[in-house]
Amino acid sequence: MTFKQYEEIISKRMKAPRFKHSGNVAKEAVRLAKKYGADAEKAEIAGILHDATKETDASEQMALIEKAGIVLTEMEFNSPKLWHAISGSAFVQVELGIDDQEIIDAIRYHTTGRANMTLLDKVIFIADFISADRDYDGVDKMRKLADKNLEEACLEGMAFTISDLAQRKITIAPDTFAGYNELASLRIRAKKQ
Repeated sequence: MTFKQYEEIISKRMKAPRFKHSGNVAKEAVRLAKKYGADAEKAEIAGILHDATKETDASEQMALIEKAGIVLTEMEFNSPKLWHAISGSAFVQVELGIDDQEIIDAIRYHTTGRANMTLLDKVIFIADFISADRDYDGVDKMRKLADKNLEEACLEGMAFTISDLAQRKITIAPDTFAGYNELASLRIRAKKQ
């Protein structure tokens, strides 16, 4: 399928603001991919599809997850805010026939991050954080950081997520801690050299 075909499918699955956000993430993902050497076509596709199931009914999300053979951990099951990333990765496999593991993983981990993130994972994770429609406190700092160093931006994004969720006393995905700890360790090691 072409990007335009994916875009058309997505436009029917979400309201206008979410569709606009998805388009913005796709544009930002292409920009970051070109800047850091990731595959721009994959970045654009993962960007437009990253929230494919964000506005999908919970029972349909669960059906997609099961159909894809994904077994949720107890923490994931008890964290409905994470479902759209997991069910989105299932949707692109089951409904769209995408078998590119890089795209599937970039969608699955765009909310949490993880350890051993691929370049595409990092691009989508950050593109979602800094897309043109984002206006949270600190977004300008994140945009500047993303233009300087993608790993530092990912570390900052995970720190932001951990802090925000901890303040709200909401469960934090182990993948986020693992990604944060890996990037923080790499940063410490680099400063010692």
